[in-house]
Amino acid sequence: MAVYKKYVDMIVRCLPDGSIRPLAVRWAPGKLYEIDRVLDVRPAASLKAGGAGIRYTCRIQGHQTYIWQEENKWFVEAKGRPVPENEGC
Repeated sequence: MAVYKKYVDMIVRCLPDGSIRPLAVRWAPGKLYEIDRVLDVRPAASLKAGGAGIRYTCRIQGHQTYIWQEENKWFVEAKGRPVPENEGC
């Protein structure tokens, strides 16, 4: 199955030391997933979807997943075919 870079909306907390902690990811309209725990933060590339940035290893609903901060945007590795932004609205 193909993997692509899906840009997502994020809810984050900016801490006084300048670090950022992701709190939730909005996968699609009406689909908000709270991040249970941030397990690791490091610079890394997405080998499956392409791109690089700060990779957050997170636990969401008991599943480990990666979320990347690429400059001022956030993305995940999504499976399937890309869906245009306005499709399905």
